[in-house]
Amino acid sequence: MKEKIINFVNDVVKEMKKVTWPTRDELKESTSIVIVVCLILAVFTYVIDMTVTQILKGIF
Repeated sequence: MKEKIINFVNDVVKEMKKVTWPTRDELKESTSIVIVVCLILAVFTYVIDMTVTQILKGIF
């Protein structure tokens, strides 16, 4: 059992060395895009919600 755990950890370390990590600039750009898209979706959802609410108030 102990050998399996050690082998697993060694394999994880080997695989992590193969990973291509983003640069700081790439990470900032990706984060900015995610934040902007989230804000756009939040505004869109708000507008749809307010529109549906007004329509339902007009019906009832």
